[in-house]
Amino acid sequence: GLVLGIYSSEKDEGAAQFTSAGDAFDRCVSGKLRELLSVCGPSLKKGKTRIFHGLHQDFLSVVVVGLGKKNAGVNDQENWNEGKENIRAAVAAGCRQIQDLEIPCVEVDPCGDAQAAAEGAVLGLHEYNDLKQKKKPVVTPQLHGSAESEAWQKGVIYAEGQNLARYLMEAPANYITPIKFAEHIEQKLRSFSNVKVHIRPESWIATQQMGAFLSVAKGSAEPPIFLEIHYLGAANTNDSPLVFVGKGVTFDSGGISLKPSSGMDAMRADMGGAATVCSAIVTAAALNLPLNIIGLAPLCENMPSGKANKPGDVVRAKNGKTIQVDNTDAEGRLLLADALCYAHNFNARAIVNAATLTGAMDVALGSAATGVFTNSSWLWTHLYEASILTGDRVWRMPLFEHYTKQVTDCPLADLSNIGKYSRAGGACTAAAFLKEFVTASHWAHLDIAGVMSNKDEVPYLRKGMAGRPTRTLVEFAARLSQDSHD
Repeated sequence: GLVLGIYSSEKDEGAAQFTSAGDAFDRCVSGKLRELLSVCGPSLKKGKTRIFHGLHQDFLSVVVVGLGKKNAGVNDQENWNEGKENIRAAVAAGCRQIQDLEIPCVEVDPCGDAQAAAEGAVLGLHEYNDLKQKKKPVVTPQLHGSAESEAWQKGVIYAEGQNLARYLMEAPANYITPIKFAEHIEQKLRSFSNVKVHIRPESWIATQQMGAFLSVAKGSAEPPIFLEIHYLGAANTNDSPLVFVGKGVTFDSGGISLKPSSGMDAMRADMGGAATVCSAIVTAAALNLPLNIIGLAPLCENMPSGKANKPGDVVRAKNGKTIQVDNTDAEGRLLLADALCYAHNFNARAIVNAATLTGAMDVALGSAATGVFTNSSWLWTHLYEASILTGDRVWRMPLFEHYTKQVTDCPLADLSNIGKYSRAGGACTAAAFLKEFVTASHWAHLDIAGVMSNKDEVPYLRKGMAGRPTRTLVEFAARLSQDSHD
């Protein structure tokens, strides 16, 4: 199969404008493609496709995809590069059409941006079907022509990173337990000589005095794991690292504060923070990024049992602060509190944590963007600029003292794990809680609850767990590796 791009004509009646690959192919078939498109009716709209068979002996089918306007660039209203997003969406639609025809290989027009085209192809074709007997045919996308092979390969690596996060989030919780999650990541990193993976058992967690993390884990029969990854990509292995921290609740029942049963199965993806940060490190290693990254993922289940946290219990975090657990379903912040304390051991350039932390984040932004709470404008700028390129957007949220008071005004302990006004500003009070465990001057908390899954909002992702914002984290790390910030 072959996927070719075509731009919208500026005027409705204008002749179709091919990409350079489309033009070359049309010449190769003596203008037949242009002729067929002109008799098919109005010009192709953005993201729409037309399919032609028997045009060329090397390609059973040729799918022409609408790329929108040729000069689309950064859209300041939308906070993303519209041209890149158009390519991702169009290429994904074209590749899926080839897959529906059960053609095993597809060549993809780079459409002027081979990285975006590769991302669209590899993200668009991904589907979790490991446990089904009837599987969709596997389609291998490759670059049409040889002009932009380096950018294409980079796009493939970025997309495969996000697909790894999607795989981990989508797989059932009895397949991705804390230990199996850690082993899966270890296996992905085994071939890199500059990566060390430590799978820390419960006894180690106890010696670290991570009482908040252990209090969540004790309700489940699955033992907790603290996954620690060291990627040493910088020329100087002693350079201050970027530290990624990810919430790794491999299943969240809510504990004693039990969630409603409807939709609870989606809580297999409550380790989305750990999945995205670990996948970002796998991707950074594959790209050989010249910086040091440390990944930390506290992994456990949150289950109700005779041993589980009870509402009103008080637990002690690694830094000595006591926490009143007023709602056992606000457990992610307890894991992260201890992991953030531990992150300060590494003299980090920046600490970035990601977590499917609050339903309130989904209420605030839906699936449009990841909410970012940060004490550093430098860090925010890097994350924001990275997200414009990836199309996987971020939006800055407030870290006001106003919210801190709502978690520190607590009857029995230093902090409560929920804000005293219950549901008001829930994503903000959760961020204020985490801030109590951070002394680093460059820290960002990414609440990814709203972007956890995809229905149809991102056209180049199928329905299911989204693996967002893995590519933004990778792009952010890549920008940091070029940045001279000290």
